[in-house]
Amino acid sequence: MIIVIRETTVNDLPFVMDIYNTARQFMSSIGNVDQWTKGYPSEQFIKEEIEARHSFVCENQDGVLVGTFCFIIGDDPTYAEIYDGQWLNNELYGTIHRIASSGIEKNVANFCIEWCFTKCKNIRIDTHRNNIVMKNIIKNQGFSYCGVIYLLDGSERIAFQKKI
Repeated sequence: MIIVIRETTVNDLPFVMDIYNTARQFMSSIGNVDQWTKGYPSEQFIKEEIEARHSFVCENQDGVLVGTFCFIIGDDPTYAEIYDGQWLNNELYGTIHRIASSGIEKNVANFCIEWCFTKCKNIRIDTHRNNIVMKNIIKNQGFSYCGVIYLLDGSERIAFQKKI
């Protein structure tokens, strides 16, 4: 059971990178072989997110890190243009990126998403078309499909939004 979400520290970095490695292996094992390839996210990238105070970790009751994610309130440049649809609104929003679980605890992604809604009531999120698990989580959380966005490297993602 997750009991706390807190900002990631540099001391957490080895554990966070292990969680991302576990998540990459899991995604690959269920057929999502095109997402988070070539070592993404890199250690340097996560360090920059830690410095920007956008990286968060989930701890269980034993103080073990069981999940990680990025959460940013404010404009996301990759969401400036959306194709084959539209955002629900143009109000201030939070963006969730790179939710990953160690596999030790269940429902990590749900816990992370619910925590984000305590910080901002208008959330956007995207995922790879082949990420069946995350698409199900997003759907079960009540997000609406909004369209397609493109990451800075040109990769396509399907985008969702929910306002409570």
